[in-house]
Amino acid sequence: MAAESNLSAVLYGKDDLRLEHRDIKLPGENEVQIAMRSVGICGSDVKYWTHGKCGRFVLDEPMVMGHESSGTVVAVGRGVTHLAKGDRVAIEPGVPCRTCRICKEGRYNLCADMKFCATPPVHGSLCRLYNHAADFCYKLPAHVSFEEGAMLEPLSVAVYTCQRGEVRVGSKVLIFGAGPIGLLCLLVAKTRGASSVAITDIDDYRLAVAKEYGADHVIKVATNDSQALARTIADEMGGQPDVSLECSGVDSSFVTAIYATRSGGVVVLVGRGSLDVDVPIVNAAVREVDIRGVFRYCNNYPQALAMVASGQIDTKRLITHNFTLEDSLQAFHTANSRQSRAIKVMINCS
Repeated sequence: MAAESNLSAVLYGKDDLRLEHRDIKLPGENEVQIAMRSVGICGSDVKYWTHGKCGRFVLDEPMVMGHESSGTVVAVGRGVTHLAKGDRVAIEPGVPCRTCRICKEGRYNLCADMKFCATPPVHGSLCRLYNHAADFCYKLPAHVSFEEGAMLEPLSVAVYTCQRGEVRVGSKVLIFGAGPIGLLCLLVAKTRGASSVAITDIDDYRLAVAKEYGADHVIKVATNDSQALARTIADEMGGQPDVSLECSGVDSSFVTAIYATRSGGVVVLVGRGSLDVDVPIVNAAVREVDIRGVFRYCNNYPQALAMVASGQIDTKRLITHNFTLEDSLQAFHTANSRQSRAIKVMINCS
């Protein structure tokens, strides 16, 4: 395949995103080649662009961006039987080794040899053509759009988060952060039967969006006093929540989550703040507040797809801005600007 046919958005370093043509090989064994259509911008993408790193992952060499994606199969490698040329697919971006103990136990998201799109040094899918493991591509029903296919990635995070938090019928749920993941957690918690969902943020617009999406309580964070905020939350919700989902990546929200959650409840860490956080761990221990981590998702794409296909969850409403691949830099600026009021920015690669 000629290099000029594969325009790609490549991050060279902090604040250095470039468009360039890159070679694309034929798909290997058990791979498919995909003509990319929709790619969403994630908070981690923005973090790599603005800082050159995201948590423990550091950009050391040029990397194609993008991991929330969908497209059309244009070539099939040897050994692929469940997909054919012309199939529309959503791409689960992480491919594990499949053979280690962790993978065989079913928690492949924790595989030490995970190859995850747009996580250094693995290239992502913000390009015209992209090769991926066929068994991590999911065929889209005719009525599910490419944009909805791309949204399965953040939706899977939300599904896994609520699963880890054991959100169930009657649960009182507190969500920190009304960004895309927080809003999707709100929608998933409601489908799982949560009786009351509260969401916090510092931004009035995002809180208004959360209210529109069905939040029972919206709470603007206006203090750095975690214990005072926890009391405000309890007053607003009529008691402490059973489950707190920290989706903001702000250290103080982690602290607040521990104080706010009822004894015997669960705190789930989704957002990524500092690598070392000073938290009231003894408070959590003596009240048996379980603290659980979330790293991406595991076996959740089929459920996320079923939720969208059945109409249980409408992810299209989160998409506020659309750009072409050629306008990727503008798309990243929009995703990073609070003034743009962007929830989810989507790039059309066709």
